[in-house]
Amino acid sequence: MGYYNQNYRNTRKLSGRWLIPLLTGVFIGGLLVLIVIPGLFNMDRDTVSPVENAEEPSTRNDGSINQVLQVDVSTQITEIVEEVTPTVVGITNIQRRNDFRQQQEGVEAGTGSGVIYKNENGSAYVVTNHHVIEGADLVEVVLANDTHLEAEIIGSDLFSDLAVLRMDGSQVEKTIQVGSSANIKVGEPAIAIGNPLGLYLSSTVTQGVISGTERTIPQDFNQDGRADWQAEVIQTDAAINPGNSGGALINIYGQLIGINSMKINQEAVEGIGFAIPIDTAVPIIEELETTGEVIRPYIGVEIYSLDEIPHMEWRNTLNLPAEVEGGVYVWNIEPLSPADRAGMQRLDVITQLDGKQVMNMIDLRKILYQEKEIGDEVEVIFYRDGERNVTTIILGTQ
Repeated sequence: MGYYNQNYRNTRKLSGRWLIPLLTGVFIGGLLVLIVIPGLFNMDRDTVSPVENAEEPSTRNDGSINQVLQVDVSTQITEIVEEVTPTVVGITNIQRRNDFRQQQEGVEAGTGSGVIYKNENGSAYVVTNHHVIEGADLVEVVLANDTHLEAEIIGSDLFSDLAVLRMDGSQVEKTIQVGSSANIKVGEPAIAIGNPLGLYLSSTVTQGVISGTERTIPQDFNQDGRADWQAEVIQTDAAINPGNSGGALINIYGQLIGINSMKINQEAVEGIGFAIPIDTAVPIIEELETTGEVIRPYIGVEIYSLDEIPHMEWRNTLNLPAEVEGGVYVWNIEPLSPADRAGMQRLDVITQLDGKQVMNMIDLRKILYQEKEIGDEVEVIFYRDGERNVTTIILGTQ
């Protein structure tokens, strides 16, 4: 059954009236687009003002001008990096080894970074990490302009992981400005400069923030599985890789706030780097520069933390009372040492130094190395066969 719409015929008749004007309008509009748009593009090119120092314009085949524009991307960071980079150097650790003819030859044992912090009286001084130059028979410094200079190791220190080098200063143009790490804040910008993975990536710059201050990282110097020291460091997420060791960590003003030292290098861990705070480093640098070594107080005992042995031994072997919660036990005493003169014996358990609790070996070393001086008298509380004893040790030098 058909359905008839009487408006259908009227619709078709009306369509014929407006179709022709519509097509005409579309044609004219398209023609205007083809004529006007290229002109607008050319006008835009001709009216753009090039920045200062732009390259000379060239002419296309069709006669139009090809203007090359340059954008100035200089920022405070780029200016600071340009200023500081010449003060960061490469360090090559060269060790003598016998070749197949039993003749000695210098072999590159490793590379790292360093920072030029002083240039006076014809000598330039570089601070780097102890582990960068450890075992070196010869050290070579590579400046930012690829100049190679032989350097002398003035002094090096295991516990702080710092070393000072001296070299000819005639070719050194700049030294870094030493800042302070005392007031750095979490979240403020930090820039690391060094030579990750070797000298072929020299003067690499990475940027991040201060991720943490006053972090403590255990260090095992003799690789026996026991922490020998806890380094207090700055944590940053600026990328620090092998070869960055000894390089500069600077603030937004280009001031040295840390010496890059180590990186947690574990699978699934990234963006965690560490630097020695410059306020901690400066006194050690000065002592190394002056005396060639860091002389620390010493009592002359080989000690181990109680937490390294089972609690059963605390009671059965050391006879410690229940109130003792931690300490260090003496395994060996050097003859004529301060501890020997004070009457201490093997298996004595030290729990306090000058009223400060000693829970482990690191506690004892921190009190001695950071709070005491050679010649100080220190009151020591220790247990022997379950009995509490007190003695006084006059700190000496090793």
